[in-house]
Amino acid sequence: MSLAFIFPGQAAQYVGMANDLYATSPIVKEVFDLAEDIAGAGLKSACFEGPEETLKQTIVTQPAVFAHSVATFLILKDLGIHPNYVAGHSVGELAALVAAGAISVEDGLRLVRVRATEMHAAGQLQAGTMAAILGLDSDGVSDSCKVGQEVGTVVPANYNCPGQIVISGEVDAVRRTMEIAQEKGAKRAIELQVSGAFHSELMRPAQEPLRIALDAVSFSPPEVPVVPNVTAVPSSDPVELKNLLVEQVVSPVKWTDGMTHLVEAGMNRALEIGPGNTLKTLMRRIDRGVKVTTVDKLSDLERFSN
Repeated sequence: MSLAFIFPGQAAQYVGMANDLYATSPIVKEVFDLAEDIAGAGLKSACFEGPEETLKQTIVTQPAVFAHSVATFLILKDLGIHPNYVAGHSVGELAALVAAGAISVEDGLRLVRVRATEMHAAGQLQAGTMAAILGLDSDGVSDSCKVGQEVGTVVPANYNCPGQIVISGEVDAVRRTMEIAQEKGAKRAIELQVSGAFHSELMRPAQEPLRIALDAVSFSPPEVPVVPNVTAVPSSDPVELKNLLVEQVVSPVKWTDGMTHLVEAGMNRALEIGPGNTLKTLMRRIDRGVKVTTVDKLSDLERFSN
């Protein structure tokens, strides 16, 4: 049986995140000070003090979640806790690559800055939105999107867990798809507060700047397999892992399939490393046999050091 480290993505952030860790851990202080230097001034105050409106901006959220996740991982590493597999949801994939030893913390911060900046810019260039479709299977969501595509671009973007799929695209097309999904039996269709249509064709302008940034980064073979969002299949190929980061911004996050593959490979425990407990909640719907422990706050880490 094996252990996976899983890292959350955008929307896991909350005001006060990592504040207790920063105040007590030199490792966390070093990571957040570096993040402030590389990803932009004001990051620490946004995380520790807010306001929420600032923290939930893509250009702040992505580096914030990355810094919290990586800093917490480094403490676990220092305690001698190591995974058999790693995976991250959307931007969390960058933290997973750091945890696997494929990229450095510094390079991860540079990449997350470019990713966040360019995805935000793509959202400004062409307005889009996202919506969570609850209680409808993947075929039902895909069929609903096909009807919505008569209005504009809309695609499944996050396969989070059975019964929870997020769609993404142009505003009118997403709203039309929400209506169709409910007609097809979805329990709820909830439009999300986002700055762009992430993981859809509307993010295409972000790809080339991200590709250029990735070309400047040295990727090492990962020490443990990484489960990319695009394929959901564990990989140890650094070239593939690099290329899939570019594809990821316009491709769906296949989280359900990725976690299912890990269960089939023997995973029975996972640590959700970073802010919140979103991935723990999703895992309950994917496979209740996997025990997920959240590692977010100082009190969570104290359980491992005692």
